[in-house]
Order: sequence, then C-alpha cells, then structure tokens
Amino acid sequence: MASTTTSPPAGVQVSHPVRRAKRAPALRRMRLRRALPGYLMLLPFAALFAGFLVWPLLNSLYFAFTNYNGVKPPTLVGFDNFQRLWFEDERFRTALVNSFAYVAATVTLTTVLALALAVAFHGTSWRDRIMRTLFFLPAVTSTIAVALIWRWIFTVEDFGLANTVIGWVGVEPVQWLATPSLTIPILVVMAVWGGCGYGMVIFVAGLNAIPEEHYESARLDGANAWQQFWYITLPQLKPVTTYVVITSLISAFQVFEAVYIVFRGVSSVGGVQDSGLMLVPYLYDMGFTKFQLGYASAIAWSLFIVIFVVSMIQLRVTRALREL
Repeated sequence: MASTTTSPPAGVQVSHPVRRAKRAPALRRMRLRRALPGYLMLLPFAALFAGFLVWPLLNSLYFAFTNYNGVKPPTLVGFDNFQRLWFEDERFRTALVNSFAYVAATVTLTTVLALALAVAFHGTSWRDRIMRTLFFLPAVTSTIAVALIWRWIFTVEDFGLANTVIGWVGVEPVQWLATPSLTIPILVVMAVWGGCGYGMVIFVAGLNAIPEEHYESARLDGANAWQQFWYITLPQLKPVTTYVVITSLISAFQVFEAVYIVFRGVSSVGGVQDSGLMLVPYLYDMGFTKFQLGYASAIAWSLFIVIFVVSMIQLRVTRALREL
C-alpha cells in the first residue's frame, strides 16, 4: 500500500525542529543583548535595595533568635525571645492591647470621617477645592511639628491651649497628659485629625470614577439621596474602602512619633502607667534604651505577623462582603 504525504499549502513555511533548535541559542543571545541595558540601569537600584532593605531585614530576622546587645557578639537562643515576649512579658501585652484599641478606634473614625468629607467636598467648585486642600494639609505636614503642637495644646502649664479654653468657661484645669484614661482618646484624636485628609483624597478619586449614569437612572426610579448613597456609592467604593482601611491599619499599628513626643516621660516611653505604650514605642524602648536588640527584633517580627494576619482577615471579610 503506497504511503501518501501531505504537502503544506502554498506560501506557508514549515520550520524544521532541528533548525529551530539551532536558532534557539542565537535568539536567546539576541534577547539578552536587548535586555542588557535595562538590567544594567536597574543594577544600582537593586544594589541599594539589597543593601539597605533586604540585608537589614535578614539580619533582624537572625537577631530575633539571638541574645544581642550591640556590643558582644550575638548568641543563638532559639525561640526564647518569642516565648518570653508572648507568654511572660506584661509590658508587651499592655502594648498589644493598647495598639488594638488604638487601631480599632483610629481606623473606624478615619474611614468614616474621610468618606463623609469626600461626599461633602468632591465637587469641582472653588469651595470644594479649598476645603480639600485644608483637610489634606496635615497629611503633608511634618509629624514631629504636629506632635509638638499637640503637646502644647494638652500641656498642663498655664500656656496650654486646652486648659486655657476650658478656663474661659470656669472649668478647672485637666491633667491631660497625666491621666491614663485620656491617653488613648488623645492619640486617636491626633491620628484622625492627621489622617482623614489623606483618606478623603482617595475617596474623592473613587467618587469621581463612578459613572453619573448610575445616579441618573436611580433618580428616574425615584431613589432619594440616601438610597443612592447606600445602593450605588458604597458598593462602587468597596475597592477604595479596602485600600483606605488597610493603609490606615498599617499606619496605626506603626504609630511612634505621637507617643514618643507627646507622652514620653523620664522613666517610660509610654506615658503614665504605660497607658500610651504601643508596639513600636516598646520596640524602641527595648532596642535603643535597654539595648536588648535581639529582643527588639523579636518584637519587630511579631508586629509584622500581627499586621499581616489582621490585613489578611480584613481582606477576606471584604471579599466575602463583596460577594454578597
């Protein structure tokens, strides 16, 4: 039985496997020559990134499992730092509880207020532009200068602004910075005042991205302003809200300047009775005041784990709500 072969259509070139294999090294060399200038231009940044971020991170991870004071060589202690931190350290528990209370209040109030400001001032008029600028100014102001101003506001001396104002109405001066029950509320007020402007700008961008046709259709169907906000604005802003919440959450967990400048005392970085002690100030206290650098590294990686877990939970909850 004679075998038949099918020839390719006219004008179609068939590449032989052996020929392709011979051309492959040449093609790889050509691609490498084309990409080489880009890799060379990225090399300085990659070197700086590795030297100032990757290497310190790996070093801190190593120090977390050592007993290191910055003078003597580190000695490996295994998981002793983490065991002491999570099961024996009362100050760490205080810092953890204070941090969660501060984060919950700050993130909730900042998100709600930022959304309210965005809805109120998302237009293009001069009034809206000026108000957005005024509310955004604290986000681009030096945190050190802002913290010093807040310390002056709540100081107990005669020149303290808060006590001066309440003195005008006959109220006795309040020991703002020496009252443990007022520490977290003061820190929350400072954080919301400084952070709501940034969230407002993000929400304004999200609001302006919502097609106007959605609102026109809703108005034709008889929906009032509240129904339009609840059924159109909020669902459309879910991705933006997720971003604002996560960035606010990470920033709140890493609070340091406000606690250090406003509430730092002679013997404690966390204010009276550690009422303002947070995770990062506690890390600073153990690492740069008591020089327990290995223990401070364990605190830093514990903070990373806490932020990562809370962020993942928040993402899962947001995804579940989006699917409803």
